[in-house]
Amino acid sequence: MLTIYHNPRCSKSRQTLSLLQDQGLEPEIVLYLETAPSPETITLLLKKLGIGARQLLRRGEQDYKDQRLADASLSEQQLIAAMAKYPKLIQRPIVVNGERAAIGRPPEAVLEII
Repeated sequence: MLTIYHNPRCSKSRQTLSLLQDQGLEPEIVLYLETAPSPETITLLLKKLGIGARQLLRRGEQDYKDQRLADASLSEQQLIAAMAKYPKLIQRPIVVNGERAAIGRPPEAVLEII
């Protein structure tokens, strides 16, 4: 199953969804800002992406500064908990295809997992 963690207000997210649809694909759309992923889901996404929690953080967000997430002493679990509580912190879009995932920055990056 193909899934996109999508923010319709984000141009990269819209471009990625359009790219998938242009390929004849209709992914399941998860509006992650409306229904925040659980810490367990974020952990699974990180595993499929093959990255650490810090690499999934959007460092320009106000929540990043307010929650002092630049602190290098924070654990993976603390960073994951912050993303679950403040989903705006999660890089977008994320496309999942089975056991593989990719961040659509640039949108064409997701084609590697299709």
